[in-house]
Amino acid sequence: MMDNELKRLLDSVTGLDEKTMEISKKHWLAVTKPLFSLGKLENVITRIAGIRCRDDFSLEKKGLIIMCADNGVVEEGISQSKQHMTAVVSSNFLSGDTSVCYMAKRAGCDIFPVDIGVTEDVPGLTDSAVKIAHGTRNMAKEPAMTREEAVRAILLGIEKVKELKDKGYDIIATGEMGIGNTTTSSAMTAVLLNKPVEDVTGRGAGLTSEGLKRKIEVIGKAIDFLKPDTDDPIDVLSKVGGLDIAGLTGVFLGGAIYRIPIVIDGFISAVSALTAIRICPTARDFILASHVSKEPASHILLEELGLSPVVTADLCCGEGTGAMTLFPLLDMVHDVYVNLATWDNWNGDETYEVLK
Repeated sequence: MMDNELKRLLDSVTGLDEKTMEISKKHWLAVTKPLFSLGKLENVITRIAGIRCRDDFSLEKKGLIIMCADNGVVEEGISQSKQHMTAVVSSNFLSGDTSVCYMAKRAGCDIFPVDIGVTEDVPGLTDSAVKIAHGTRNMAKEPAMTREEAVRAILLGIEKVKELKDKGYDIIATGEMGIGNTTTSSAMTAVLLNKPVEDVTGRGAGLTSEGLKRKIEVIGKAIDFLKPDTDDPIDVLSKVGGLDIAGLTGVFLGGAIYRIPIVIDGFISAVSALTAIRICPTARDFILASHVSKEPASHILLEELGLSPVVTADLCCGEGTGAMTLFPLLDMVHDVYVNLATWDNWNGDETYEVLK
């Protein structure tokens, strides 16, 4: 039944508005600056025009959805951090005392943390109507979640996008918080891209070499044991994924359904974006890349997604921090796009020969 609801929502998805994108490209050619001199950022602005189906779109109202959830596989000693830290940091999102809170404030972005599956209940954040489960199960011993739980989490992510769209938000970034979620992300990457586990698994929050070896072994055994179906992304998600990944998958699908640009943060949200595209290929049109994470699979994922990062700064903090670095750049370039004179109405004495 849940799968049918998801299918119903996705049946409405259509691609970019090519006519609006052509108008945007012509406008970039007409403004009084050297051609293509703002690089990738010009392309991002044009893509947003195609997403929004209008050339005069706003980027004033920005939101960040942070999916918070715990992962049962932490029992296997794959993280140097205690599981309790998920609840601690999730609580700090409410007080404004995390890295992304300060970065978002500077970027003019509102934060919306969601307790989709934290083991502990977080006062002020936990909503029993929203929370899917108190963490996932240990994928080394059994599927992380049921298919129904995975689909419910996806639908929740879609609904969060609708809520922000209804409140007038112009662009949405993705973030996550969950101890152990680089393990689930590596497992999903290995399955979805048919890559060796060791090629897509990194140290996460700072594992030792011994810890990394343990992490790779646990992921490999879980995949061999559960045998997720590569051709069924929801099966992969439910068996070796996490509730945070499932929720963010829904956010990316929600962007396609409600025509809102969705910004990838780092490794975990890139896996979520890939999952969304495997469910609905057209969702790719509505996804923007912010940066490339230090995690080894990040380059591989972005290449698979066909997206080029704007920022390359070896970031790996998570929470949505990388996505926040994109927003000020977009604001600056959008100001140029909207306000810079065109050659038709410029009062200067020079012109570029190529534009004559």
